[in-house]
Amino acid sequence: MNKIRRIELRSADLGEGMLVKRALPSRHQRMVGAWCFLDHAGPVNFAPGKGMHVGAHPHTALQTFTWLIDGEVLHKDSLGNELIIRPGQVNLMTAGRGIVHTEDSVVNGGRLHAAQLWIALPPELADCEPDFAHYPELPIWHVEDVQCTLLAGTFNAFTAPTAVRSPMLGMDLFSKQGGTVNLSLNRDFEYGFLTLTGQVNVQGETYTPDEFAYLEPGSENLEMTLSTDARVLLLGGVPFETPVQMWWNFVGHSKEAIAQAQKDWEQGDPRFGDVLDESANTGVAARLAAPALPWK
Repeated sequence: MNKIRRIELRSADLGEGMLVKRALPSRHQRMVGAWCFLDHAGPVNFAPGKGMHVGAHPHTALQTFTWLIDGEVLHKDSLGNELIIRPGQVNLMTAGRGIVHTEDSVVNGGRLHAAQLWIALPPELADCEPDFAHYPELPIWHVEDVQCTLLAGTFNAFTAPTAVRSPMLGMDLFSKQGGTVNLSLNRDFEYGFLTLTGQVNVQGETYTPDEFAYLEPGSENLEMTLSTDARVLLLGGVPFETPVQMWWNFVGHSKEAIAQAQKDWEQGDPRFGDVLDESANTGVAARLAAPALPWK
């Protein structure tokens, strides 16, 4: 097996006690296959009356992929979808040419633990029509004391229902008592894994939730030993062929595309619709302001 490269996570405090650790992108590794963004949110127990509340914000040329481990989150978007995601479920929102959504804790003062990922769309699909899908059931199997949940792609005889647009893999591994699993890998894929809880041992090295691990293409198997109450997120995919630009909540295949998206967002272009919010005076959710572009 190829050497594993450790990448330290960056931390950010989003307020209300919400700590996020970012694994992708980093200056050491921009993507893993089409996976271009990975935030580990929580676990956090919000103070009474507090919770996660993310105002209306846009996305382009990507799919947002929410894997909820603990808590409940209310999703609303500009297509009119309104749905509560619960632990063990996936929300997959395809932005394409443009979509807007909000995310809110269902109950303030509760607990939240999630992985938030983005998948870059290939250039030919970057401007596709937006879409949203909810997946309440995913393939689950056990290898001794390790529970495997397939989030995306195909593994052995299992295929996830999530409609991703590139050759890729997403898998959640969890062990209550601790256990070892030996995974067959696709030699054409690059891989990364993030310990979400507990610890995982690979090749005699221990990895904690403060580190992301990257593995180049070419390996055929990966043996992981999980500690008690350990959870690991494994990602894989064919290395992305075209460069991807990212800024704020936008993904694009050129700086010009992102600059146009930001201009359209600021000017209220119809490509970015409203998210309904009955509690707001206007009946729609307030829009977040985009930061200034880092380039002219």
